[in-house]
Amino acid sequence: MPTPNPAALDFLLTRRSRPAKTLTTPVPDRAALAPLLEAALRTPDHGKLEPWRLVVLEETALRRLGDAVGARATALGLDEIQTGKGRNQFDTGNLAIAVIESPIHAEKVPPIEQTYSAGAVCLALLNAALAAGWGANWLSGWPSHDPDFLQQSMGLAPHERLAGLIHIGTETAVPPERPRPNIEDKVTWVSS
Repeated sequence: MPTPNPAALDFLLTRRSRPAKTLTTPVPDRAALAPLLEAALRTPDHGKLEPWRLVVLEETALRRLGDAVGARATALGLDEIQTGKGRNQFDTGNLAIAVIESPIHAEKVPPIEQTYSAGAVCLALLNAALAAGWGANWLSGWPSHDPDFLQQSMGLAPHERLAGLIHIGTETAVPPERPRPNIEDKVTWVSS
């Protein structure tokens, strides 16, 4: 018989991301962040390749990146709304962890499985932060997919991608529950 962990299951059934715009200081210090990062790195990883890395972005770094997003938006000819959306998470964040997908050539592990593993790191970090009592949110946006911004401003190698930015801080508001997928609409049972 399995040994249930009702508290963990209840957490997963009730977890709720906190909008990044509602997160403020204090943020976890390095000692408080260490177990969250460790939990994130325990993610499923076919072939034990560790095809990801984490970059902790503190407030000053986030502001620098916000300025870089603004400059990149101007170079791309983006309008004020697009520019603002791209800058916002950098201009208003206090702590974010960039989860970088850093694929490794492996004959037995296709690149897509490495992408899934990087996504799993994002979710594991998000859930670890929430379980530790912090507010947290997983964000992306156009800067997350712009190779020039990623390489020039965030120091990614040409083969790397940003899987997500996990913002962590003190929550100031609990969002209302939102509709969840209906299990009957999303699950198919196959017995033979």
